[in-house]
Amino acid sequence: MTHHILKATKETVHLGGFSHLLSPVLTVDSGDTVEVETYSGYYVYDKAPPEFVNEEFLDICQNLSSEQKIAGGPHLLTGPIYVRDAEPGDVLEVQLDAIAPSLPVGFNAIRKGWGALPQRFHQPALRFIPLDLENNIAEFPQGSGIKIPLKPFFGILGVATPEISRTSIPPGSYGGNIDNRELQAGSRLFLPIFVAGGLFSIGDGHAAQGDGEVNVTAIETSMNGTIKLTVRKDLHLTTPIAETPTDIITMGFGQTLDEALEKALQNTIEFLERFTYLSSEDAYVLCSLAINFRITQVVNSPQKGVHGMLPKSILSGAISL
Repeated sequence: MTHHILKATKETVHLGGFSHLLSPVLTVDSGDTVEVETYSGYYVYDKAPPEFVNEEFLDICQNLSSEQKIAGGPHLLTGPIYVRDAEPGDVLEVQLDAIAPSLPVGFNAIRKGWGALPQRFHQPALRFIPLDLENNIAEFPQGSGIKIPLKPFFGILGVATPEISRTSIPPGSYGGNIDNRELQAGSRLFLPIFVAGGLFSIGDGHAAQGDGEVNVTAIETSMNGTIKLTVRKDLHLTTPIAETPTDIITMGFGQTLDEALEKALQNTIEFLERFTYLSSEDAYVLCSLAINFRITQVVNSPQKGVHGMLPKSILSGAISL
């Protein structure tokens, strides 16, 4: 196993999406770990306070090549990372060992026409929110006494697909802009692989977010992390699943919340059939009795997200993923 360091520079990041035509910025073996750096805020850097924009981030924002701008999304992604021996049909296990904000400030933006209530909150608004990294909190609004615990995670973790380019805005079977706040340090994400090497990219750091991400952004900030990438030839998935220390997480994406819930429910039933050997009817009943279905996000048009939380404590035996 080799440990790699992947800094975010204008040579190692791309903007706006996923593409199998992008050249890998790092090649690793299955089981290698990567210390990865990401930046957020490409479209707000010129409005940001000095502590949000360091020299390296400014260089990226001002000098990114046209070839590295993919599909028009707003997210800066570090990668892609090529994993040797990863082939279509395999699964990429992404173990999230460490995640931490790299800056003492983040931002939240309301975008015109976006969010869960675009007719009511139709004026663009940009706020920069100080992060108390020592005490691991953010006070919002400042002076209110309301203190939000920082629970950092990467909003985007995804692999490339055979399409020439795919915007970074919606999530899908390839992962992408999942925006699931449960994917904190100590969790694992399992992604179906669609192209050789997987071509994994990561970014969209969130210092804190509520389920739903209703106004279109969280506390967005630049984020560092340590991940382990493992090719799983023993798993065969068509949609991402995840595991935390306490839960198995199934996911569903759709153009409406109803559709996303139905897909998350179907995926949970299929998981229970496969890994606990329940009948489909018993699995359906169990979902009603013990699985918590939560809104992941409602703002990544055209795909909304719902995830199912299956507590591992209710299982008589350990599920090995």
